[in-house]
Amino acid sequence: MTRVQGSAIALVATILAAVALPRVAAAGPPAGADGSRAEVQIGLCTPADEIVRALDLRPRGTPIDVWHFDDGSLGLFGRGLRLRLRVGADGRSELTLKVADQDCARLDAKLVPPGEGKCEYDVYGMHKAGAASLTRRLDATKTSALLAGDIAPAEALSAAQIRYLRDVAGIWPLPPGIRPLGPMQVRTYRTRDKPYDIDISELPGGAKYAEISRKVPLADAARTMEIMETDLTRAGVHRCADQSPQAVDKLRSLLRQ
Repeated sequence: MTRVQGSAIALVATILAAVALPRVAAAGPPAGADGSRAEVQIGLCTPADEIVRALDLRPRGTPIDVWHFDDGSLGLFGRGLRLRLRVGADGRSELTLKVADQDCARLDAKLVPPGEGKCEYDVYGMHKAGAASLTRRLDATKTSALLAGDIAPAEALSAAQIRYLRDVAGIWPLPPGIRPLGPMQVRTYRTRDKPYDIDISELPGGAKYAEISRKVPLADAARTMEIMETDLTRAGVHRCADQSPQAVDKLRSLLRQ
């Protein structure tokens, strides 16, 4: 499994320092933004086939193709944005906008409509940060048109996604030069007796990335991380020394495809 070492750490540090998204004042209780949830995630550096055997994994559903949209300099990622398309076997897809470094507890609920959005905390190692996500479902025809370049990513976004980009992130219209990167094939597995998800992503060049995760109340995140790490140690599965998010490594690899 290939990983970018010092350069990825420096790039992530630069991104975290550079992201300066405007905050939205609270407008009453954030009913539409569940700021009390967290996704605890651990990057795994044992070879993927060994992980499947060691944890006795079972596939959950069928593999999907995942595309990311960005420009040649990863300008969106550098501003704390990810635009991701998950394509199912039937050609339909989910287009997700994810915005990093958000204050979930103070986010106006109107910005994340029920059924379209959420705000929760991503926990990697010692790093914890809020992230807002908004998703739009696309039919097979529109999915195909988006990947073929017949419509621009901005044309496929929902009204809620555009509003978040404009009013919170302060990035609208989208910058030029955004193109699809991918696809990665992602397969999700479950353990036989533990409530974990394990995603194994394979890039076009054959490189594989693995990550284990569990969604829990934010107050339980630290304890959940300890339990997960203990379970992995007992199974002989090694966590990556660099526990910064894997997204930047994947995007840099996809740019080279």
